[in-house]
Amino acid sequence: MDGIVFFRTERLAEAVEFYTETVGADVWLEQPDCTILVAGDFRFGFCEREGAETDGTLTFVVDSRERVDLLHDRLHTVADESPRYNERYEIYQFFAEDPEGRTVEVQTFEHED
Repeated sequence: MDGIVFFRTERLAEAVEFYTETVGADVWLEQPDCTILVAGDFRFGFCEREGAETDGTLTFVVDSRERVDLLHDRLHTVADESPRYNERYEIYQFFAEDPEGRTVEVQTFEHED
């Protein structure tokens, strides 16, 4: 079974540009007032509506610290701080914010010895 998470947006073109140009997602499907994006196995979409939906966190899971650092380089102007190891969840991560204020997380799972 597959799934898609949708968000209402008041700035469809800007959201699509941010996630494709900055985060690195691809357009999976264009619909009349919605765009569905894909990053690996993660599908998420934005639909032009009145009132943006900004709750929740879009978490992008990558395969290494190097990929986290690379995405941080792309997102540094909207990131909360530098990537860091989170002992509680055994992940290397950082948080950022998209153009409408949604929380974006980039992380990789790892175990410190």
